Amino acid sequence: MTERIWDKFLTERDKAVFAASGYGALADWGKRPALIIVDVNYAFTGEKTLPILESIKKWRNSCGEDGWDAIPVLQQLILSCRSKGIPIIYTTGTRRSDNWNGGSWLWKNTRGKEAPKLTETGLDGNVIVKEIAPQPQDLVIRKEKPSAFFGSPLASYLQLLGCDSIIVTGTTTSGCVRATVLDAFSLNLRCTVVEDACFDRAQSSHAINLCDMNAKYANVLPSPDVLVHLDAYPAGQFNLPKGVDIHNDEIWY
Repeated sequence: MTERIWDKFLTERDKAVFAASGYGALADWGKRPALIIVDVNYAFTGEKTLPILESIKKWRNSCGEDGWDAIPVLQQLILSCRSKGIPIIYTTGTRRSDNWNGGSWLWKNTRGKEAPKLTETGLDGNVIVKEIAPQPQDLVIRKEKPSAFFGSPLASYLQLLGCDSIIVTGTTTSGCVRATVLDAFSLNLRCTVVEDACFDRAQSSHAINLCDMNAKYANVLPSPDVLVHLDAYPAGQFNLPKGVDIHNDEIWY
């Protein structure tokens, strides 16, 4: 059996429980997927590849080099989905300049009141990383809380597109990715999480949350397996937006 990223964090008892309980079965794929890219913006990657402890000096939420390691994987997934006309939906955050709508985000982080923009460059951390920038036919959703579904039009967009499933990528695995997967599961959407297209600040949290999602809520698969599935998907199944020219510093809906 292929070793999974979470195996080294499990006790022998944990492994025995998973083996005996029936959890972790491989669920069927959905027939009409959308690719969801959760919060891959500069706030979570920094402006360039740096060790995480260096990157978080500027960007308190940065996942450092692990974020940049996921970018080439995301590029492959995006290219595959665009070639098939599969919907691509990005999320990113939104914050008032006075930080008022930070709300509960401010309760558990001593740096939570830092400005959402870097003062020396003016770069808004909610700008999606340019290497995977949205195109006119893509959808971008601004959100204020972890789940891509909470307080957003995502569920109605998926219904409009006729989607029965989502392929989830992005960050953080233990936070916004997991919250999105749980809400999708609650809506009876089939979920696939792309293991190497997700990232987190803590490597243990990344691995254990992938383990939990794979056990109960989603298929957690490496990108080569997902790309093989997408390669076999018939093109032209969706009525996507025609799109208009957009820039990465605009607000898209």
